[in-house]
Amino acid sequence: MTEFHVPAVDISSYVDPGGSREARLAAARAFDEAASTVGFVQILGHGVPLEVTDAFAAALDGFFSLPPETKKAYRTPPEINRGYTPPKTESLSLSLGLAPSNRMHDFFEAFNVGAAHTDYPGLDLPVIDYPENVWPDQAAGFREAVSAYFDEAGRVARTLTTMFADALDLPAGFFDAFTDHSLDVLRMNNYALPPGDITLDGDLTGMGEHTDYGIVTVLWADQVKGLQVLGRDGAWHDVMPADGALLINLGDLMARWTNERWMSTLHRVKPPIVGGRIERRRSAAYFHDGNIDAVITTLPTCLAADGTSAYPPITVGDHIRAKLAGSRAGVANTEAEREAARVLAARS
Repeated sequence: MTEFHVPAVDISSYVDPGGSREARLAAARAFDEAASTVGFVQILGHGVPLEVTDAFAAALDGFFSLPPETKKAYRTPPEINRGYTPPKTESLSLSLGLAPSNRMHDFFEAFNVGAAHTDYPGLDLPVIDYPENVWPDQAAGFREAVSAYFDEAGRVARTLTTMFADALDLPAGFFDAFTDHSLDVLRMNNYALPPGDITLDGDLTGMGEHTDYGIVTVLWADQVKGLQVLGRDGAWHDVMPADGALLINLGDLMARWTNERWMSTLHRVKPPIVGGRIERRRSAAYFHDGNIDAVITTLPTCLAADGTSAYPPITVGDHIRAKLAGSRAGVANTEAEREAARVLAARS
């Protein structure tokens, strides 16, 4: 593989209310460069307290160590993006329309929480898109620790969109109107399965190749190999978070907004195999997806020279539902030709 590097950007000037304008613009320029070339970024200076992430990691361990039947009690229907996901019940590649025979084979397990319609009492939001969370009683302190991290990750995501406005030469607060009732979800993943539950063969997939769906993803992860990013060279490259860093990648909606000035980078998770066994790997992705009714249209400053865009306007709701129908319900998404073509090119 050719040399591949995920840039690091210090966003402390945006976290600190007293951060100078010069420091903020320098961070915004650095992020713009990273988003335009790699699509994944390490962020430092994010301000998430270590005690919050430590308690969060312990909460994940507490839930995922429960017996399988206990965890399955918190499974929800595919159209409800909350609760528990058992191994081999999803296929992320189907969110791009890519998977053999619509086979649900990703071996990770997950637990999702997110924004609920009751979080916005003044709005008549669709309950199916903003469902209430389910919380496991059997995992002590789970709700408190997860909620604390959810709040911190959401703060980081909103800090990033503030920086995005500077990076894209947009008015301050541009993204606020698109995210004031954002369809945000925190997905907690576990890649360590009990011995004997799987066969370590060439088809084993931790999480299939996919792009994220929304505006921006804030990723906390163990420093264990598994995550791979598709580079501009057409090769897959290993990525791990640096000490104290969060990994940031952009979603499809940001690619649409910017007409692919900022790319929604393809990534996957391969089995973290050490000595013929799967090593434990945990991660948690906070998806900042935008308001369900927001219309995403390419920014005027990002149109092609002839005034055109590679993407037609789309609502956040229509885009997210098509993606989730693929990954969770096995309905191949036929509206992701550009991303699917990049995966097929990498496979060849």
